[in-house]
Amino acid sequence: MTTQIAGEVLRPLNDRPDTESTMLVTDDRPTTLAAVLEKVREVGPTLRAAALEGERAGRHSDATIAALDATGAFNIASPAEFGGAELPVRDQLDVVTEVSSWDGSAGWTVWVGASTNWIPAGSGARVVEEVYGPAWVGPRVAGSSHFPATRGRAKRVDGGWIVSGGPWTFGSDALWAPYTNLGCMADDGDGPHLVGVQVPRDELRFLDDWQVAGMRATGSVSVTLAADELFVPAHRVVDFRDVVAGTLDNGLAGSLWKAPSLGWAFSLMAGMSIGIAQGALARFLERSAGRPIRGTTYKNQLEAPLTHLMLTEVHSKIRSATLMAQANAAETDRLGELAAAGPPASPEYLQHFSARVLAETAYAAKWCAEAIELLQRNSGSTAIMDFEHIQRAWRDARVVTLHGALNLEALSENYGRLMAGIQPHDFAGITTLNRSAASAARNAG
Repeated sequence: MTTQIAGEVLRPLNDRPDTESTMLVTDDRPTTLAAVLEKVREVGPTLRAAALEGERAGRHSDATIAALDATGAFNIASPAEFGGAELPVRDQLDVVTEVSSWDGSAGWTVWVGASTNWIPAGSGARVVEEVYGPAWVGPRVAGSSHFPATRGRAKRVDGGWIVSGGPWTFGSDALWAPYTNLGCMADDGDGPHLVGVQVPRDELRFLDDWQVAGMRATGSVSVTLAADELFVPAHRVVDFRDVVAGTLDNGLAGSLWKAPSLGWAFSLMAGMSIGIAQGALARFLERSAGRPIRGTTYKNQLEAPLTHLMLTEVHSKIRSATLMAQANAAETDRLGELAAAGPPASPEYLQHFSARVLAETAYAAKWCAEAIELLQRNSGSTAIMDFEHIQRAWRDARVVTLHGALNLEALSENYGRLMAGIQPHDFAGITTLNRSAASAARNAG
């Protein structure tokens, strides 16, 4: 199988000769938080050095994906039954933060690979087996266009579904994952609804349309089907209301699979913003030592009171975001453990928690982007050079704030409505707030 981008045929990392692939897929990936973080810190300077090349190519190199895989970062949220580390969300947060501090695009790729594991887990045991069973280098999971306005269409036929339409946009990790879950609209006579369709990578074609302001190396291209239509077996097409509610048996025992998916995904997303800001701060302190401030008599920027005031503001924004993300990740783990041990938290509490995590993640992204902008503005004209880490962090952090799920004003309104005793807006898709209601609607249908 080959991957085609802009007419150029590339050899994906996992399509090399068997002997070379076997060397890459190892059984000694770190499985504890401390071990994974140690490996990430070891490879961190390499990630940063490769960032500019990745930006210019519009995708990580195979070497970068293999290096991240060797740290265990792509394994932190894989099921223990298939050799995965299956770390708690709170531990996953630390990994995403650490990777992001070295390179925002690498952090995004790890975030997607970890935080979307709930999609195959919510799709049933056969999909879980297909995704996690084979040996693989790189992220296991990718998803694209899980919104009601998706251009994908699915029509039920004997033994499965016919999928058509597209393209499916923002396919983060699709270049490297064995399957991509595509959002499609289906109608079995009870009205249109969203389904998640698990499609193997050799049935997909990748478009060269990722020309963006930041997060360039994520290669979050649009995807289309290799043919006009694709037959997909029935078990790979799941009503997305069942996926978000986690109603299907996936054969997995850990409490992680009972954790609220929005708490999981968006706690980690905040960690991405936090890591990018931490990396920018470290770089600022490194490059500012002994640097004069033009228009003043200060010969060392780090000795100037104006720098001290700015650094405290930067610290406070990053610290505030960090404390919120850590609390949300820990609560996500607690709720998963509660659901695994017995009755879960009430639907009302889970709805409030989901709305709060989304809003707080949007604020974390905002505060971290503002912190980096302060650092950028106080770094002088050389900080605009493409080789300088701070300018890349500045652009990457702003891209996080523009993610389709992080509309700060909309999220603030929804959570504010709940605080005031009013129901939030009722909408379908990947960020549906009331997962229990989604499941009840599905069962009623």
